[in-house]
Amino acid sequence: MIGLFPKSVSFLPNAISDASSRTFSDLALPATLVKALERQGITIPTPVQEAVIPDALSGKNVLGRARTGSGKTLAFGVPVLMALAGGTSRPKAPRGLIILPTRELATQVREALDPIADVLGLRLATVYGGTSIDRQIKRLRSGVDIVIATPGRLTDLIDRRTCTLDDVMVTVLDEADHLCDLGFYKPIDKLLSMTPANGQRLLLSATLDGDVNRLVKKHLPQHVLHELDAADGQESTMEHHVLVTAGTDKVATAKALLSANPRSIVFTRTRRGASNLARQLTKNGIEAVDLHGDLSQRVRERNLKSFSSGQASVVVATDVAARGIHVDHVGLVVHYDAPAEHKSYLHRSGRTARAGESGAVVTITTTADVGDVIRLQQKAGVEARHHDVRTAPQPMTVEALSKSGTPAPAAGASNKSSGGGKGRPGGGGRRQSVPQGGYAAARNRGGARSRQGGQGGSNNGGQSRQRSYSR
Repeated sequence: MIGLFPKSVSFLPNAISDASSRTFSDLALPATLVKALERQGITIPTPVQEAVIPDALSGKNVLGRARTGSGKTLAFGVPVLMALAGGTSRPKAPRGLIILPTRELATQVREALDPIADVLGLRLATVYGGTSIDRQIKRLRSGVDIVIATPGRLTDLIDRRTCTLDDVMVTVLDEADHLCDLGFYKPIDKLLSMTPANGQRLLLSATLDGDVNRLVKKHLPQHVLHELDAADGQESTMEHHVLVTAGTDKVATAKALLSANPRSIVFTRTRRGASNLARQLTKNGIEAVDLHGDLSQRVRERNLKSFSSGQASVVVATDVAARGIHVDHVGLVVHYDAPAEHKSYLHRSGRTARAGESGAVVTITTTADVGDVIRLQQKAGVEARHHDVRTAPQPMTVEALSKSGTPAPAAGASNKSSGGGKGRPGGGGRRQSVPQGGYAAARNRGGARSRQGGQGGSNNGGQSRQRSYSR
């Protein structure tokens, strides 16, 4: 956050009590809404909900930074629904707008808000590509109160004059950093400019730099900022591991790992790789589904539902889907192919250790590529334990891995490797050395934990810093 805001801005202490001592009734929500939440088993607000909801209910613009799995959907969803309750919307003119990066996230936000919207008599519509635009046009013409949309399809509908943003009272940008990472800065800037200048705006993001900061300066010049960060006095509940294997043994290694840890998400670099790995896992007795851009929206939704319901124990996805998978109780994330940059590593890893739960992240790599993985994790700010698959505990449960392995070697270590692979799959590539004793030397015990603020971690650990300013 250094350099993002003027030095004259002061931080004000935010009097947020322990979340366990407060309920949604304490946030001045109507009894009907509180009961609707209780029917879903939601009774205690998370720190981000406790921080954001009161300011958003008062009509303030709110900028929130919180990690994935912290409860952001209800943090912005409840105030939007409350602001629009009791009003009516014109055909093609929603009064609330939620913009987010992926189709899956749009569907999941809709599912989370539907029960509350029903109680308040509000109508929701999802708008995204891959489905019938004619059906969406018909829905908008019938009149909806809130549109939950991805930028591309929403822009298309506006260009066709089947949707207008003239009546929007509240606009939400969910996962604004990922929207910008996907290249949506210009479309979002244009869409925000189409909403009334005096409308309320809520922006939630895991990071607030770069293009996100540009959006803030232009469209939220006056706002209250809440930063809820796992680094504020709390250690993350996410463990990181590196599993070193031969390139020809990656599938077998993945199978052994996933057999011991059901309820896992695996990430590959390519769409074809995701489909092939899911097929091989299923063939070997592990029910797996794939999730990527080559699939139709109907198949993507079917596969995600299969994983969410427990029918499939593993979902194999590409980076594009990393932010679109919001499923609780995922105990393990596997980087079958290491991502190209550290942000993707953190985005992928954030699918586990959600909502206060613990979780583990395992990167499968070869000796030739382990140096790149070490540098990637160093840049991401995480510490990982390294394991040679030949001497790793069997079965390779998360609990067993946390008690074995060695600390990460230095990226430029010069000692000879003890094995674990013979170069990149397909041949070629430089060899990265590892410490003497190799990955088989499992002398040091205990799982390494991430200390990167805002990534994974417990919901209850975040402390909110609040500041109000105008520029």
